[in-house]
Amino acid sequence: MVLAMLGFAIEDAFFKAATGTGDVSPGVGTMLFGLFGTGFFLLYALWRREPLYSHAYLEGPLLIRSGFEILGRLFFALSLAFVPLSTTSAILQAAPLVVTLGAVIVLKEQVGLRRWIAMAVGFFGVLLILRPTPSGFDATVIFAVLGMIGFAGRDLMTRASPPEVSATQLGVLGFLMVFIAGVIITIFETAPLAAPSLPALTMLMGTGLAGLVGYSALTKAMRTGEVSVVAPFRYSRLLIALVFAYLIFGERPDALTLVGATLIVGSGVYTLVRSGRKDRAGSAPRSGV
Repeated sequence: MVLAMLGFAIEDAFFKAATGTGDVSPGVGTMLFGLFGTGFFLLYALWRREPLYSHAYLEGPLLIRSGFEILGRLFFALSLAFVPLSTTSAILQAAPLVVTLGAVIVLKEQVGLRRWIAMAVGFFGVLLILRPTPSGFDATVIFAVLGMIGFAGRDLMTRASPPEVSATQLGVLGFLMVFIAGVIITIFETAPLAAPSLPALTMLMGTGLAGLVGYSALTKAMRTGEVSVVAPFRYSRLLIALVFAYLIFGERPDALTLVGATLIVGSGVYTLVRSGRKDRAGSAPRSGV
């Protein structure tokens, strides 16, 4: 799980570095990221001798999942381009809390009082980062919030996806949606389309490789480890991102951002651990995804 989060954090840093130089626009960068990621996953699927297409791609759960994937990738890309990496990464950590809330509303799962309190604490942490006051609010941070909601919806619909669709097939489908998100962004960009510089192209290729490593390691962790043990290590992504933000981009998160991030991580870890204990107590041992 830590290797997966390292891969995703490197992916984010490469993308921000590529789009932040002005050598490639967020839209073109997202399109190329999607193309590289799709290509790497297709090669990986061929190496594993897995089918490249599933008819389930065009059925209800995966269609909804794809819509959320586009929403998440579109606004997360804009957030990486225009919002500090530390802020974007901190808000992203609220996704498991939104997934839990969505499971209650959509999947009718039962959540006890303590997990409701933990979710409230986590959402308060998001507000500390957003600072919704006339003097402290930055409108571009909404990109990170919308991206986080998109990823939470994607993760929620992944739980409802057909079991015959492999993780590699989901990876191919997901990166195709990244490409579509990039196309949508370019439609609204005012600057004319331009080819990226060689350094930017190299970094975007790095995002695809890092995404492949992260996604593969995440799947391995969730399928072979006890979910309640490995899932809290998702939050190592924030620690890695803060180090990258400090060393590479010269960011210095203020106290409110750090306190908000701590509340989000603490409540998220508690929610995941509590959910894992409930699953062990209420069901027989089974292989988890």
